[in-house]
Amino acid sequence: MQRSFLLLVVCWCAGLLSVLATGNYSTTYVSLNRQDALLYAPDTLSAKSGVAVVVMHSDENYMGFVANAELARRGYTVLATVPSSGQIMEEKLRNVAACVEYLRRRSDIRKIVLLGHSGGATVMTAYQLLAEQGRKALEGKIYTDYSSLIDHLPPADGLLLMDANYGLSLMTLMSLDPDVTDESTGMVKERRFDLTQAEGYNPSGSSLFTDAFESAFSHAQQQRFSRIVTTAKNRLALIKEGKGRFADDEPLVIPGGNLMRFYNKLFPQDLRLLSHTRGVWPLIHKDGSVTVDTVRSVRAPMKAGAESSLFSASLNTSVRGFLSSVALSVSPDFKILEDGFEGVEWTSNLSTPIGNVTGIAVSTLVMGMTGSWEYLAAEYIYVHSVSQDKSIAFVEGASHMFSAAGDAEHYWQADYGDTLKNAFDYVDGWLSQDGRFF
Repeated sequence: MQRSFLLLVVCWCAGLLSVLATGNYSTTYVSLNRQDALLYAPDTLSAKSGVAVVVMHSDENYMGFVANAELARRGYTVLATVPSSGQIMEEKLRNVAACVEYLRRRSDIRKIVLLGHSGGATVMTAYQLLAEQGRKALEGKIYTDYSSLIDHLPPADGLLLMDANYGLSLMTLMSLDPDVTDESTGMVKERRFDLTQAEGYNPSGSSLFTDAFESAFSHAQQQRFSRIVTTAKNRLALIKEGKGRFADDEPLVIPGGNLMRFYNKLFPQDLRLLSHTRGVWPLIHKDGSVTVDTVRSVRAPMKAGAESSLFSASLNTSVRGFLSSVALSVSPDFKILEDGFEGVEWTSNLSTPIGNVTGIAVSTLVMGMTGSWEYLAAEYIYVHSVSQDKSIAFVEGASHMFSAAGDAEHYWQADYGDTLKNAFDYVDGWLSQDGRFF
């Protein structure tokens, strides 16, 4: 729906730069010293407007994220910001802290909820875990080199995890090209795991690879991932000894390791993998009705054919960035199943929301979009959560960005309706439930 915008430029000494007036909410740029943010404020004040939602992704600019307007239209205050560049977890935590501190200073804000979408769920859950547990949360973790910042993080009052992925760590692992043997170039000497040449490959639809091939593929990914983790740990030790390339950190380029959607391997091609939940959960249908049953993926098959020798297919990070945001302990029996995984030590680092929620007590809503390739993470997060007030729901046919998954509708000849509305109506009901934040 098209909407007219009236631009009102207002200079405020408190750091507010401009106001964009709209029909039922306005957006205001806010300076938070470390970064800019965009405040979405409903035009009509109510009990809902006293609940503020902080929105930030792990890497992308989410100041224009679809959830911001959807929540503001429903009466909530939203503060959306950008993460620090690079992948060092602590820098991103500082950005979240700046948002929470700003909102705590406002007399009109009563409660604060952190919204983590996709990779943003890793950062938001890492923040809340450290805010609640402090340094205790780092016990047994691969990376523990955090400053005194984590001793003073102001906690939020709730978590909203919407189509969270399995963690920056596991998404990277599942994107690795297992054939890469030269980490300096990404060149492949021998193609043992070329999906397009494997038995069961279907160039026009869902591939059905053999169990033996999938097990060998996953094992090779795990072996390479573990080697990279070991290399990064060794490089950090040298940096601390003053023997690294730089005094504080150094670049780390992982060929064939880009974790974005089009670089995920194996499971996007074989629709049997990560295809259904283990338990029965609420599923929101096209007409808004909710049933409770095993929840099944409706994602369409996707071809992933990135060439690992290309720089664009690599994960470009640093030693500290990789260890703080990506590294994870995964055993040699790692395998992707129809309903999850084997061999993942979820709590071995702060790089996955599944492990982080084992130490988070605040009210938590987890939602999965069944047209998305990441929907099953919702069940894992919910089951691992120790919150005494946790909820879960799935939206049938919704894409990763909440609207109906057009590729799934085409593939299955289905109509999933207004999944965006259904998703945020459910969020609204959870946020406004008596006794939770009011």
